[in-house]
Amino acid sequence: MARAPTGGMARRLNRHSVSWYAVRPMKKRRYLFENETHEAIRKAVRRFAEHTIAPHADAWEEAEEFPRELYAQAGEADILGIGYPESVGGDGNDLSHVLVAAEEMVIAGRSVGTTVGLGSHGIALPPIVHFGTPEQKERFAKPVLRGEKISALAITEPGGGSDVASLRTKAVRDGDFYVVNGSKTFITSGTRADFVTTAVRTGGDGHGGISLLIVERGTPGFTVSKKLKKTGWWASDTAELSFEDCRVPVSNVIGRENAGFVAIMMNFVTERLMLAAQCVAIAELAYRETVAYTKERHAFGKSLTGFQVTRHKLAEMVTRIAAARALTGECVSRFLKGENDAGLAAMAKNVATDACSFVCDQAVQLHGGYGYMREYLVERLYRDARLYPIGGGTREIMNEIISKTEAY
Repeated sequence: MARAPTGGMARRLNRHSVSWYAVRPMKKRRYLFENETHEAIRKAVRRFAEHTIAPHADAWEEAEEFPRELYAQAGEADILGIGYPESVGGDGNDLSHVLVAAEEMVIAGRSVGTTVGLGSHGIALPPIVHFGTPEQKERFAKPVLRGEKISALAITEPGGGSDVASLRTKAVRDGDFYVVNGSKTFITSGTRADFVTTAVRTGGDGHGGISLLIVERGTPGFTVSKKLKKTGWWASDTAELSFEDCRVPVSNVIGRENAGFVAIMMNFVTERLMLAAQCVAIAELAYRETVAYTKERHAFGKSLTGFQVTRHKLAEMVTRIAAARALTGECVSRFLKGENDAGLAAMAKNVATDACSFVCDQAVQLHGGYGYMREYLVERLYRDARLYPIGGGTREIMNEIISKTEAY
């Protein structure tokens, strides 16, 4: 372990008003499950994000979208297929590889909105991959992983929020078609998705009457009601969708009729772990930006890191990041061993979202007035972080899941 300098070196540091803690190089923080494959993925994604996303991040955030061509570029670079089976065009790796790829995309790309928009297939494709027919995988999964098509997941409804079992969008069987009526909201990539994995009610009340349908762009009666404006994630498009007597082929149902709720719940566990990992990445990026700023910014004759209060704030920030990373990593490790623990995933999401919110808030505070300016990255990260205690199931829903699945 490195020792703090003493004697002449200490005097030189003090004379130049630079903290010993501020001159050490930034450590590489990793998940405990990582190996050489994860590191290779990190390097590939980092290279892609640094050259393809980072130079345009600010412009795409202000434009509230990124070019559609980015999907094709990511597909060509084999980014979109990370974590998917080789049978559908993926790289054959697992969820742990998806997490490290997402972390590098956020940190190196410097745009949360672009990362989540580019990765919307991460919640739209798994039901097709796990429960879809060979024809569905060929028509829908493979083109998405090649970057030729955009996919989205549509579950949330204007009047339903996190109450998935009470969704009201109906799909009534009519021969070889389902006639769909209803609406969805807060749909990431919804304005330009080529198809939407959609939760509909094909049976009676409750979770037993829910199915998943693939609704394709251009289907009569399927329209984008409006593009929604958000507090954060500006570069990702978010839509409200409408279905009015929309006729969807029966061949587009994923799995068995009225069995969609199980697929949705399975999807939620991995989605929540992905959200937790994104929070760790956002917090890490905010922390790095703040360390760099506090080293360079001077007040009362010394850098901000020369003040104990600053060092202690940074210490609290990095401690919370480490705790969130540890719990998320443990949950992923268990998941890969076959433990599909919804309660632990909910804990990871809550701990990570709390850490992210705290770190981004402290990052703005330590930047002072500049932290409130849109030209500084921490301002954007502060806004981006606010979605995470809501998206993928609210913090309150997570606590309810924990209370039902854990002994107390």
